[in-house]
Amino acid sequence: MVVFVHPSRVPGVQTVGADGSSAPAPAPRGKFPTLDLASLPDRALAAAAAVGDRDAFDEIVRRFAPSMTRFAESMLGDHGAAEEVVQDSFVAAWKAIAGYRHESALRTWLFGITSHKSLDHRRRRIPRPATDHVVDGACTDPHTDPSSTCSGAAFLLAVDAVLARMPPRQRACWVLREVDGMRIVDIADILSTTPGAVRGQIARARATLEARLDAWS
Repeated sequence: MVVFVHPSRVPGVQTVGADGSSAPAPAPRGKFPTLDLASLPDRALAAAAAVGDRDAFDEIVRRFAPSMTRFAESMLGDHGAAEEVVQDSFVAAWKAIAGYRHESALRTWLFGITSHKSLDHRRRRIPRPATDHVVDGACTDPHTDPSSTCSGAAFLLAVDAVLARMPPRQRACWVLREVDGMRIVDIADILSTTPGAVRGQIARARATLEARLDAWS
């Protein structure tokens, strides 16, 4: 499991207000009352992080890092690069959190940052084939029927192989919809496109998967 470095500990990083001015430095540990952060809604976590609560931002990282990494990998086809992009995305989010105005869901805002960082990374490097699964791995429960587990693992490998050959935007739309369960309108917001375009990309991805995985049906 990757442990992301808190952005406040990255040299030279500070929070930035919506007007571009420096926001108050992160508050020392212990300044904020003890809260059950895991039970707080996203909006409350973002509000606490905006005034310097590093524990609240840590919870944001724990809550969204796995899905952001999966999304970045779907864009880049490279798990290591995806982790780098997500770290950069959290740094950018920490710097801008004081200016977050809740006009979109926190997850949508974070994924939008990740999308831009992924596109920047793609412009700089040629993506390599993914070495980890974009979709979840097979069940490892020892009580699971071995033949069923092997069959499931082989199917997931087949899905990954098809996804790896899709155009990045088409693959990203499918992953956000089918794996993360996002709304079409939010996917459009994240990828700076229209809901109609997202629906088209998802339809093409589904058709490709259905045709290439016909042997599994």
